Amino acid sequence: MTERATGTYTVGEVAELSGVSVRTLHHYDEIGLLSPTVRSPAGYRLYSPDDLRRLRQILLYRELDFRLEEIADMLASPDEGTDHHLRRQHALLRARQDRTAALIGAIESEMEARKMGMSLTPEEQLEIFGTDKLEEHAAEAEQRWGNTEAWQQSRRKTAAYTKQDWITIKAEADANIEGFATAIRAGEPSDGTVAMDLAEAHRSHLSRWFYDCGYDMHRGLADLYISDPRYMASYDEIEPGFSRYVHDAIMANADRHS
Repeated sequence: MTERATGTYTVGEVAELSGVSVRTLHHYDEIGLLSPTVRSPAGYRLYSPDDLRRLRQILLYRELDFRLEEIADMLASPDEGTDHHLRRQHALLRARQDRTAALIGAIESEMEARKMGMSLTPEEQLEIFGTDKLEEHAAEAEQRWGNTEAWQQSRRKTAAYTKQDWITIKAEADANIEGFATAIRAGEPSDGTVAMDLAEAHRSHLSRWFYDCGYDMHRGLADLYISDPRYMASYDEIEPGFSRYVHDAIMANADRHS
């Protein structure tokens, strides 16, 4: 085995560690975005810990949809050290998180309504919910809940809703989701008053706009948050453990009102 400095990595090892292909790493090298800075005694090019830190910055910016040219310019600035990049990336990720929370609010409303008499044009759906494809999930929802009284009740209610009604519904759903996210960040326990009040607000929202959601029914909905991979993936993108936290808060709130 060729001798090399401790803490250095071959291109194959970096590819395995980072999940980036060797071809991509070679491309980064060719365009001068990330070039191995260490030479082994035999002349092989190796990546140093500093190179890996630079790669992490590149991948974070790529995740945030920056072009390679933009990333190169940012990383080349002498005034922008690691702390600066971390602060910028943190702010950008928080902004994306807020957009995700808004989208989750739309999905929340969509999962409850599922085009049940929704009298909105595709353009209005796009304006309010960020998508004009609400119909695509209607068949699945009806297959799951079509025979329930809740579905029928929700269909009757939503058939008369105006565009402004849907704007209000989405705003309430967004506020509830953001409330849960804030509670998690603040370290509020899922069985504490703050979390349980948010769970009660969620139940009241469903009852007011869609169907009579009693506490047993609310428990059943909470189970979806930890059993349906789509719910979990969507919610946990807002905050790690979001699905479990909301589930536990709903359960605690139902116990409180038992």
